[in-house]
Amino acid sequence: MKIILSVLSVLLLLSSGMTVFAKEVYLEPAEFVATYMPSSVQPKSLWITGDLRTQAEEVLEHRPLKLRERYWQDGEKTLWILEEIGKEEPITAGFVVENNQLIETQVLIFRESRGWEIHYPTFTAQFKNAGMNKNRSLDRSIDGISGATLSVNAMRKLARLALTYHQHICDKAVETVATTSTISGDPRP
Repeated sequence: MKIILSVLSVLLLLSSGMTVFAKEVYLEPAEFVATYMPSSVQPKSLWITGDLRTQAEEVLEHRPLKLRERYWQDGEKTLWILEEIGKEEPITAGFVVENNQLIETQVLIFRESRGWEIHYPTFTAQFKNAGMNKNRSLDRSIDGISGATLSVNAMRKLARLALTYHQHICDKAVETVATTSTISGDPRP
C-alpha cells in the first residue's frame, strides 16, 4: 500500500507541473463568415507565393503556416480566418477588411493556457479601423495585456497579415482591370 501511495504521490506531483491547454471556441469560424458575408459568397484561395510570401514572412517573422489561405470577398470587403502560434498553440482569429482598414476583429478559437483575455471586445476594439503604414506596421498602437504578451503579439501579426493579404487582392484586381482595359482598347487605366 505504501508503494502505491508513493507512486500516486509522484504522479500527482509530476502532473501538477504540466501545462494544460484547453481549446476555447468563442465563435465557430463558419458563424463568423455567416455574420459578415452574404450566403451567396463562396470562399476563394490565395496562394502565398513569390513577393506575397516574402511579405508574409516579414509580418510573421517566420514562414507562413500555409501555402494558401481561404478568404471570402464581397466587392471591396474581404474576410480572413487566420492562425498564429501564441506561446505554444495556435490562435484562430477572424478579420474583416474594407478600404484597407480592419472593420472587424474577433478571436474565434483560443488554445493556450493563458492570454485568453485577448478575446474580450475591449481588446479587439483597438483594431477597429486600423490600417498599415508603409513599413507594414499597424497605423496605431495596440495596448498589451499583462501576462498575455505572446497572444497580443500574435494578434498584431495576424491583423497585419489580413491587411497585407487584402492589399494584395486589391492590387491584383486593379492590375486585372488595367490589363482588361488595355486589351479591349479602352484607354482608361
